[in-house]
Amino acid sequence: MFARWISPGSVRLTLLLWLLTVTVALGSASELKVRVRLADGQITDELLEADSERDSITVEFKQGDGTLITFVADFKQDVKIFRALILGELERGQSQYQALCFITRLNHNEIIPSESMARLRQKNPQAIRTAEEKRSTEMLSMNVAVNLTRTWQLSAHIHNMCSVAREAVYTREADVRHWLDRGMEGSMFEPQAVEVPGLQSCGTVKDLWQPCSCSYNLRLEWYPCLLKYCRNRDVSGRGSPYKCGIKSCSKGYQFTYYVPHKQLCLWEEET
Repeated sequence: MFARWISPGSVRLTLLLWLLTVTVALGSASELKVRVRLADGQITDELLEADSERDSITVEFKQGDGTLITFVADFKQDVKIFRALILGELERGQSQYQALCFITRLNHNEIIPSESMARLRQKNPQAIRTAEEKRSTEMLSMNVAVNLTRTWQLSAHIHNMCSVAREAVYTREADVRHWLDRGMEGSMFEPQAVEVPGLQSCGTVKDLWQPCSCSYNLRLEWYPCLLKYCRNRDVSGRGSPYKCGIKSCSKGYQFTYYVPHKQLCLWEEET
């Protein structure tokens, strides 16, 4: 399995990004655009979309280096999907974009429900947001490749999100065991050699065509992670809770996976 490089073709890259965004957003019930400060100090426009009917949330933003990050939480299937469209290095023989997709289980209370997200409004759209809580980076060994032709049973969002990545769609062995226990087809998954003895990190490999273990880092800089509750008190002093806002979080992820040659993991040279 290897990461797919998207050929430029005759379609402009701006149109490609627009089409990918529209594909993910189909059926969305509401959207919210917020201005977010990234870790490098740059400001980006982040789009949050809630689809109450499909019970899902999409978060999308562009990093300072031009990488387009898309995150989908599928509450119906308890699945979360990360997609990165990474700028290529043309001077080193790469095409414009490299696409990666990572799929893991969605745990309870990671992000607010879709119906709550759909009701979010902001008083000051020009305000620059920073997360109230910075959560630690989660280290994920993505040692299983995913066959896109069978992912409809896992989540209806995966094909739309990850079709551009093709052979670069990964998940974890622990998540696979959980999904197999739920009756998913085992033919959807193909183990990868991430932790084979002797397999070096791409950052230490000199030969661009040597297989290695690649790590990709991303951070969701701002997303509503929890609902806040306040209390109304009546004349007797008794209180009744009600939703009165959200708590925002920032969380990092490090995905480690196998690549057949270092050429597909050049960003490791910069770390």
